[in-house]
Amino acid sequence: MNATTTRGSLLAALACVLVGGSFTANSLLGDYPYAGGQFLRYGLAFLLLVPLAGPGAATRLRALGAARWLRLALLAAVGMVGFNLAVLAAERTAEPAVPGVFVGCAPVVVAVLVPLLEGRRPQRIVLYGALFVAVGAFTVQGWGRTDGADIAFSVCALVGEVGFAVLAVPVLRPLGPRLLSTVVCGVAAAESALAGVLADGTGWLRRPDAVEAGALLWQAVVVTVVGFVCWYMGMQRIGAERATLFSGLIPVAAACTAPLVGTGSYGAAQAVGSALVFAGVAVGSGAALPSARARRSAAERQTAPERSLEKL
Repeated sequence: MNATTTRGSLLAALACVLVGGSFTANSLLGDYPYAGGQFLRYGLAFLLLVPLAGPGAATRLRALGAARWLRLALLAAVGMVGFNLAVLAAERTAEPAVPGVFVGCAPVVVAVLVPLLEGRRPQRIVLYGALFVAVGAFTVQGWGRTDGADIAFSVCALVGEVGFAVLAVPVLRPLGPRLLSTVVCGVAAAESALAGVLADGTGWLRRPDAVEAGALLWQAVVVTVVGFVCWYMGMQRIGAERATLFSGLIPVAAACTAPLVGTGSYGAAQAVGSALVFAGVAVGSGAALPSARARRSAAERQTAPERSLEKL
């Protein structure tokens, strides 16, 4: 792995660890209106990201066509607002492991879908790594009680996780990670407000208590501002296929942080699953494979004695 790939991998890993911690924070927001919480989270993140959007932001936004603005709206609706809504709906009657298992399959879907959309074949090594990650995520979370509706919502959560990466690919280059994060947070806040008014009327927003405020602040500042920027910076460097491999760290981080708030435990199954996730990430990202330069050096060392014998 070169410096760019290493940096991109570390950024993607950090982003997914932070998102995993947000699942634990979600457990503290069970009584808070869903749309109102999303509005506060993404609205605050938008305000914090605006000064970081970079020079020429207005010019880059004006250069976007209608198709790209529609893509940004879909990215916010599917990959952010819709994803969180699907997870919440699934967890109302199913155990949290159920949507987690489906979301853990996202690396496999992205490893196949992105190459096909770009007119090329999936990379076998990335696909193998994605399968390891998916099995590891399942092992970490296990399986719980569920029904048909919960499975349907869990599939929607998987679609949201995939959409968060795939829909961003064409707009990441013209906008860059910081401006892209800023725009989608603003759009998601507006979509959340609209959904809240339509679904809950005047009760869509209320003042959070101290615990809820702390959880929302964590999600807005750490998970959204830091996590989103790191995620798209990582994806810019290593591509959507390899970046999505690191989403397997989400259930690992959630399993590690759940005992801190008394919502879960970390045992042998979680340790084995974590090891499988790490192995999948290492294989799929190329970290477990020698670099091209290292392979050439090894080949040269092997052929050097043969050349010496030929001279003799």
